[in-house]
Amino acid sequence: MHFVIMGCGRVGSSLALTVEQRGHSVAVIDQNADAFRRLGPTFAGRRVTGVGFDHDTLVEAGIHEAGAFAAVSSGDNSNILAARVAREKFDVDNVVARIYDPGRAEIYQRLGIPTIATVRWTADQVLRRLVPQGALSEFRDPSGRVVLIETPVHEDWTGKPLSALEAAAGVRVAYVTRLGQGVVPTRGMAYQDGDIVHVVVADERQPQATAVLAAAPEEGS
Repeated sequence: MHFVIMGCGRVGSSLALTVEQRGHSVAVIDQNADAFRRLGPTFAGRRVTGVGFDHDTLVEAGIHEAGAFAAVSSGDNSNILAARVAREKFDVDNVVARIYDPGRAEIYQRLGIPTIATVRWTADQVLRRLVPQGALSEFRDPSGRVVLIETPVHEDWTGKPLSALEAAAGVRVAYVTRLGQGVVPTRGMAYQDGDIVHVVVADERQPQATAVLAAAPEEGS
């Protein structure tokens, strides 16, 4: 997959190096050419000096071939504008924007751009959103029989109550990360697009449970 990353700060450079190490091609965009020094001499990807929402800059970075775009510069407005251009003009499927102001994240989320506004921001978090890798184990009880996992949920579950997810997959929703905030489920709470779902499940049921949630719900679910 080809990645285009806007912003070559600590997160952007770390993300670019991680992506390249995993065998993907990558282009990094930054207005300041000196920022590319963070990539080191062994980085083989493209270094593109320019504005991340400029058409010619994005084309030079290979946006037409990109399967993923991350806007991780220091400016909220630039990040969201670049992310929208990547998704709406160039039809990039996997897009994420870094947002510093949590109060604005909900507005951007409604525009269809996945945003992350947490204080603890890492390149790994960005990569998880760009390249879904199945369930991620977060905790295992001492006996090894019960696990807490972050699991992908198919978009067609949007609007359905979390209780429906639990019944279909045989899991218990422990909490949901919504707009960068952890939320304990309440009665009737529904799954929303962009939610990150954390479930408790018996270890031996992990494969079946994650497969159910990663697929569209069956009629009547």
